[in-house]
This record gives sequence, structure tokens and C-alpha cells, in this order.
Amino acid sequence: MATVNFSVPDEVKDAFNETFKDKNKSTVIAELMREAVERAQRKQRSHEAIASILERRARMKPISAEAVQSVRDELREW
Repeated sequence: MATVNFSVPDEVKDAFNETFKDKNKSTVIAELMREAVERAQRKQRSHEAIASILERRARMKPISAEAVQSVRDELREW
């Protein structure tokens, strides 16, 4: 297992210690780090998906509103 050293403002440290006074703080920090990594990875995947959609959309030929309406009308008849 690795050791990580970092500085935080005193008020954050004090609030953390008070909030998690009955918990294993190393476990709490590890779980918070895992959650932060997962959140950052989800955000990155989301950005990549949006970029991919926008890239494909930019390559597509525009479709007229009439054509879209025509397809909608056809689907409603099913």
C-alpha cells in the first residue's frame, strides 16, 4: 500500500477529523479518492462521447424539416 502526503487548509482538516472521528481515516480517504477518480473518468468518457457525436454530426448531410416530418408521419402510421 502506498503513502500519500498532501497539504489541506486547517479548517478542512478539522472538519474532516470531526466528521469522521469514529472512522478509519485512511479508509475514508481511500474511498473518497476512488470516488473522485471514478467521477473524473465518467466526466472524461462523457466529454469523449459528446465530441464523437458532434464530429459525426458535422460530417452528416443536413436533413430538411420536411424530411424529418415525413419520417415521423410514416412511423406514426405503424
